[in-house]
Amino acid sequence: MPAYDFTRRTRRQSDPDVVVVGAGAAGLAAARALTGHGLTVQVLETTGRIGGRMATREVDGFRLDHGSHLLNTAFPELRRRLDLDRLDLRPLAPGVLVHSGGRRYRAGDPQLTTARQAATRTPFGSPLDKARLGSWLSRLAATPASRLLARPETTAARALTERGLPARTVDGVLRPLLGALLSDPALGTSSRVADLVLRSYARGRLCLPAGGIAAVPAQLAAALPAGTVRLGVRVTSIAADGVETANHGRIGAQAVVIATDAPSAAELMPGLRLPAFHPVTTYYHAADRTPMNEPVLLLEGDRTGSGPPLVSHSLVLSELHPSYAPAGQALIATTVLGRRGFDSGGAAGLEPAVRARLAELYGTSTTGWEFLSVRHVPDAVPAMPPPHNFRRPVRVLAGLYVCGDHRDTSSVQGALVSGRRAADAVLRDLGLPVAGREAEVAA
Repeated sequence: MPAYDFTRRTRRQSDPDVVVVGAGAAGLAAARALTGHGLTVQVLETTGRIGGRMATREVDGFRLDHGSHLLNTAFPELRRRLDLDRLDLRPLAPGVLVHSGGRRYRAGDPQLTTARQAATRTPFGSPLDKARLGSWLSRLAATPASRLLARPETTAARALTERGLPARTVDGVLRPLLGALLSDPALGTSSRVADLVLRSYARGRLCLPAGGIAAVPAQLAAALPAGTVRLGVRVTSIAADGVETANHGRIGAQAVVIATDAPSAAELMPGLRLPAFHPVTTYYHAADRTPMNEPVLLLEGDRTGSGPPLVSHSLVLSELHPSYAPAGQALIATTVLGRRGFDSGGAAGLEPAVRARLAELYGTSTTGWEFLSVRHVPDAVPAMPPPHNFRRPVRVLAGLYVCGDHRDTSSVQGALVSGRRAADAVLRDLGLPVAGREAEVAA
C-alpha cells in the first residue's frame, strides 16, 4: 500500500512521532528501533513496571521470575538486539534429566558426539536408537529454517510419530522436552514450530540472565532516551493519529503501535484475532540445601492416564546463579502445565501434591522445603496450532500497527521480531529508510 500522507494531521508540539502502547519486550523493541531512526516515541504502560510477562520480583531475598521463561543463545533476534555479555546469561547444564521409572537419566545433549550419546545408559532405546536421536538432532541443527518451513504441517504430536524415531525415544525424551519448551503438554502445536524449537535447542544453550528474566526488558528500556517510557498511563482508545488515556488526556502521534498482550490488544482493537492460550503455573520452593548440584532441566518422563503429568519440569535456579537465593539457601522453580482451573484453594491448594512429586523427582525429602509463592497465568503462552502463520500482519492500516508474540512465535524471539517488524512498517509509511534484512524465522 502507498505511504500515508501524515503531513495533514494536526499535532501539538509536545506530541511524539509515535505512541507505543505497552512496555513489554515487543513494545520496547519497537521503540528502540524507532528512536534509533531519530523519531520521538512515548511508550505508555498501564502498570507500574516494564516487561509485561517478563518480570522478576524479590521475596525475602529470593529472586522469582514470573513464569517459566527460558532463553536460547541460538535465538537470532536475541543476539542482534541485546548485549548478551552485559546481560550475563547463565547457561543451563547441557541436555536434560528425565525422570522415568523412579530414576533420572541424562538425555538429549546435542553437544555429545553420536557415539557418546549411543553409550549413555538410559531406558529410552537401544544404543542404535540413541545414536539415531543424536544424529537426528545434528541434522536438524544444520537444516536451514526455510527448509523446515517447507515441510508438510501437522501437529507436533503427530509429526513425532512419523519421523521414524523409536517410540521409547519419542515418549521418553522428545515429548517431555517439547512439552516443556512449548508449554504445550498435548503437543498440539504446529510441527513446523516444533521443528524450529528443537533446531534452536540443538544449536544453542538454554539460559537465563543472572539478574532474572526482567533483565531483558530492562536492557531494552535502558537504551531508550530518558522519558520515553511512561508508567501508570492507561490507554482507553486508539486511532491512527493518537490515543485517549484515562487520566492523561489525548496524546497525538503520527503512528500508534499496540504492543500489549493479545487480550488487551483485542479490547483496544475489536476484531483483532485472539488466539487460544496455554496456561502456566510456577511453584517456588526454598530449601536449606540444594536437591541438585547443577542447573539442569529436570523433566517428568512418566505419564499416567490421558492427561498431562502433574509436574512438567523443575529447575534449581540457585545453581544457575547464587544471587537467586540468599546464602545457604536453594531456590527451586517447578512448572505445572495444562491446568486452567483449580479446585478450592486455587493454585496454592495443589502445592502439597506438587511438593510430594518433587520428592520423587529429586530423590530427596521435601518435608522441610518452604513454599514461597505460586504464579498462575491462564493466558501465558499463545497457542500455535497448525496452520501457523509465522508472520501475521503488523500493519492494520496506515498509522496503526500491532505487535507481540501473538503475531510471530510465542517466545522472546517472536516478541522481539514482531516489535522490529512493526517499527519497520512505521518507518516505511513515514518514508524513512529501513535497514537490514528480514530476520531468520526461529522459535
